Amino acid sequence: MRMGSRACALAVLLGAGLGGARSEEVATTRSVFFVGGHYVGAQDAQVMDGAMYVERIAPARPTHPLPLVFFHGAGQTATNWLTTPDGRRGWADEFARLGYVVYLVDQPARGRSAYHPGLDGPLRAFTAPALESTFTATESLGTWPRAKAHTQWPGTGERRGRRGDPVFDAFYASQVEYLASNADTQRLVQAAGAALLDRIGPAILVTHSQAGPFGWLLADARPALVRAIVALEPSGPPFEEAIRSTGPARAWGLADIPLTYDPPAAQAADLRTAREERAEGPDLVPCRLQAAPARRLPRLAGIPVAVVTSESSYHAGYDHCTVAYLKQAGVDVTFKRLEDEGIRGNGHMMMMELNNLDITRSIDRWLGSIAP
Repeated sequence: MRMGSRACALAVLLGAGLGGARSEEVATTRSVFFVGGHYVGAQDAQVMDGAMYVERIAPARPTHPLPLVFFHGAGQTATNWLTTPDGRRGWADEFARLGYVVYLVDQPARGRSAYHPGLDGPLRAFTAPALESTFTATESLGTWPRAKAHTQWPGTGERRGRRGDPVFDAFYASQVEYLASNADTQRLVQAAGAALLDRIGPAILVTHSQAGPFGWLLADARPALVRAIVALEPSGPPFEEAIRSTGPARAWGLADIPLTYDPPAAQAADLRTAREERAEGPDLVPCRLQAAPARRLPRLAGIPVAVVTSESSYHAGYDHCTVAYLKQAGVDVTFKRLEDEGIRGNGHMMMMELNNLDITRSIDRWLGSIAP
């Protein structure tokens, strides 16, 4: 479905009413299409399930040979990347300015990707108080050690980051219901994401939060087509929850559904684990990793990975475990703690925060460092 082949402006679509702020215009072409999906149901009443919405934004003169494919996290849609809740330039626009072709998706059964009751399973949603305490007002409501360092959420006044502040309200208005089952979500995205890569060719994946497993699963399914992965605070740590909750999770280490290991693991229980006796440092959790000898992830071998973690997010306490697991499995991974680069005060929703463009430039520099 073509939305227009002429040059057009990537302008603010959300939040433009907040003080009249608008993104700087960028000459692009834009198109929309769908990938994946299959017909299900009785012959005379079939519907298409599992299809995924994709939006392509291309600068007039791309300067990078590989496109970026962005996968949003839980409760979000592709609008995450288009703008910020206070109407500043979003990552899609900025990476187009930097010369990349950009693909944005809505996960299957979410947003503009059709959800079918009775086929796609139960839904859940974030409450406004949960977002305040987890993402936007953590300096006062967060309960993990580094939460108080959060300074970059936009807004002003005593209600900044909370209900009643126009920026928070614009952010919460963008939230949508999402599938309750992580495993079902990962299966749907792996199938539709593989179809997308088959269509567009080699690409760099950018994943955020709940979408973290998608990067590993798509590299597993299409290793020749995934050339790099930028994992923004990916779902973790391996095998269990930490910081905000406890209990088993991600039975396959990095995902809830099977990954290819060497030696092979026929079932998740084949992955023997051991917890570190002590954490690597203050404010960090001890990691549960593979017991020696560790199985490797052969289809991720040779694919450069950057795990990007902000200073004050709850992920700051455990993303090092995901990095350690990837290294243990033979993956070429770089751990980018933003504060080590002088990018301070960010929370989990870094792509929307006041210094969001500083982070895009950091990612762009890393991508330049791995270019052949």
